Amino acid sequence: MAVCVTMHPRKGQVIYSKPYIYVTMVATSAKAKSGVAPETRAVGTKVTQREVREIQGLLDAGEYISISDFVREAIRDKLRAVKVVKVRDMAYDEAKQEVLGYYRSYKEAYPHEVAEDLELDYDLVWQITDELKAEKRLEVIE
Repeated sequence: MAVCVTMHPRKGQVIYSKPYIYVTMVATSAKAKSGVAPETRAVGTKVTQREVREIQGLLDAGEYISISDFVREAIRDKLRAVKVVKVRDMAYDEAKQEVLGYYRSYKEAYPHEVAEDLELDYDLVWQITDELKAEKRLEVIE
């Protein structure tokens, strides 16, 4: 067991201290379509004793076969839940043309879909969508 101490970034004061148990796992996944196992990499992390007890409870209940199994599943769940969205920087009129073209191509779409697919800022797409509705170039389907 080790103690993790976090320093205050500006004042250099200790602001948090907690006992940790280190857990090391090897990240693996199912074989690729080619039948060759993908490259894996060992990933180290640390969790609190309370978290280890909770994980152990799940192991005892038969939910997972090992701590590594639990950690792999937690990583996969998080990766499915969190998505990094790229946003391109472009002039308003150019973005408006792309948004209008998207709606013409797909006929029906939500602004968040347009923003994600075109890699544009959501607020910008919403503003453009409102403007297109006001110009009667776009209508809401209910």
